[in-house]
Amino acid sequence: MSSDDEQLLLNGCLAQDRAAQYQLYQRYKTAMFSCALRILNDRDLAQDALQEGFVDVFRNLGGFRQQSTLGAWIKAIVVRRALRVLRQEQRMEIYNEARHPEPTVAWHDSLTGEALEKAIGELPAGYRAVFCLIEVEGYLHREVAELLNITEGTSKSQLFHAKKLLQVKLHHYYHA
Repeated sequence: MSSDDEQLLLNGCLAQDRAAQYQLYQRYKTAMFSCALRILNDRDLAQDALQEGFVDVFRNLGGFRQQSTLGAWIKAIVVRRALRVLRQEQRMEIYNEARHPEPTVAWHDSLTGEALEKAIGELPAGYRAVFCLIEVEGYLHREVAELLNITEGTSKSQLFHAKKLLQVKLHHYYHA
């Protein structure tokens, strides 16, 4: 979509044009759902976060300053909404070394996207949220710390432990 087309779509949405709002939703819903699903690991919760996120988008569209792309702005809203849902579900877990031992394991040569996605989905919610935000969505530790209301050090620690636990899980899949 060209910037002119995006601007026309934005103007239509701001004018409360239902067709433009529907077009905006259709354009971004799949990517935003995927983002919410990676964080929440639950299709129903991800769908709820997507719907509530788009309500927030349309409610706050007048505040979009065009300092980033519209897609990046929408993604930030959906990520925040998914993180709110995650906190409401009280699914953040604290790292427990006894529960998650950390042997050194190399990535398997025949690693598939399906195996990786399954292993990510099995991570404790806090690890999964930090891993997805940093490694998949490209956020910085500083940004993740702000979004999750944690320190940068905690974000780095959660990512480290998420990666180690992923190695263990993937080792188990390929050597079980």
